Amino acid sequence: MKALRPDRKRELVDEMCSDWRVSIRKACNALRFDLSTYHYKSLRTDLAALKKRIRKICETRVRYGCRRVYFVLQRESWHFDIKENCRIYNEMGPQSCNKTPKRRVKAKLRDDRQDAVRDNDVWAMDFVYDQLETGRKLSALTVIDTFSRYIPVLYVKFSYRGEDVVNSLERVCLAIGYPKTIRIDNEPEFISRDLNL
Repeated sequence: MKALRPDRKRELVDEMCSDWRVSIRKACNALRFDLSTYHYKSLRTDLAALKKRIRKICETRVRYGCRRVYFVLQRESWHFDIKENCRIYNEMGPQSCNKTPKRRVKAKLRDDRQDAVRDNDVWAMDFVYDQLETGRKLSALTVIDTFSRYIPVLYVKFSYRGEDVVNSLERVCLAIGYPKTIRIDNEPEFISRDLNL
């Protein structure tokens, strides 16, 4: 009986209880099947929804690996271990997480772009750099509304971090409204987790 799987042993216990009218405890003892294993209910969630979400993230964020996908899922309130995430990610195989070469990523993402048709539809965000006579470098965060050519953000600082970019955008968005989409490039200030929406 030890070679049988727990679910098969559970079926045998149920058959013994119905056919011979014995208690579950006696049926488990006869089959040498632990009573706690018989009553065990799995707490694991169905992985189909999780796999579907991982596949969706991999399709939209082509360059994301196992860990970046895990952090996106954590922000969306999925509760599971990073090892389980990596196991599922690797089981899904390369067919679901196709990574195109870097030179083709930008071209692929540009295909989905649509032209702006009204104000606050599309903002383009970039950094402009300059240097003082003393050698100290300046960074200017520039944001432009591609429809009206209005510049809602033009902040100059000696150094920008991801959280500085978020704070600057939040201040402006509270005043004039949030854009529908923001176009950015892969500068270090834009790759941080603070900007990962």
